Amino acid sequence: MRLRSTLLAAAVGAAAILAPVAMAPAASAHGWVTNPPSRQDHCATGTVSFDCGGVQYEPQSVEAPKGSKQCSGGGGFSVLDDDSKPWPRTRIGSSVTMQWKLTAQHATSTWEYFVDGVLHRTFDDGGAKPDAVVSHTLENLPAGDHTILARWNVADTANAFYACVDVTVGEGGGTTPDPDPTDPPVEPGECEDAAWNPSSAYTGGTKVSYDGRAYQAKWWTQGDTPSSSTGQWAVWTDLGAC
Repeated sequence: MRLRSTLLAAAVGAAAILAPVAMAPAASAHGWVTNPPSRQDHCATGTVSFDCGGVQYEPQSVEAPKGSKQCSGGGGFSVLDDDSKPWPRTRIGSSVTMQWKLTAQHATSTWEYFVDGVLHRTFDDGGAKPDAVVSHTLENLPAGDHTILARWNVADTANAFYACVDVTVGEGGGTTPDPDPTDPPVEPGECEDAAWNPSSAYTGGTKVSYDGRAYQAKWWTQGDTPSSSTGQWAVWTDLGAC
């Protein structure tokens, strides 16, 4: 009887030690790049011509151990690593603002950006908790077609979140080229920038004209009417009359 009681007590003690480990919560941080659209964002919004699998339902969950340079991080969403797929490319200038959407905020060590596998820029948060929307500006991007890997390194776990963005960097670094000397001069009140189109997607920095005024996008947008989307937290900046 005494032996049975001793064994029972030992079992209860072991369970008490293991319980905190078993009940420890997993990291709740999740997020992905929405501007310019990342591969998983294209999957989630249905702008690809192929089946992305489960990532289309949870673009925020591309999580894997730190240190990978794969678009999936080496995790379960391997479709993101398939460069043979016709991933849509976003045309940008030599500078671009990368915007993350976080569905859960978590203490962050660093944000890293790789261009075709080569580290381009690191932003150090020093363990701080980020906002729900995080933006970083990358400058001096090389011209041509490239894949930018964004890596969000969580401070208090061994994991990171991954997002790949396919871009075409235009020559001249995002500045408007000088007009052709043969082009007719722009008459006062006539807008030089292309007219806003509700079906077109615009990246941060793009200028459009609408109702006799010029506007500049702060980040990726589609369908937001410029005249009704201005102000400190709105998509468009009103640049004034043409």
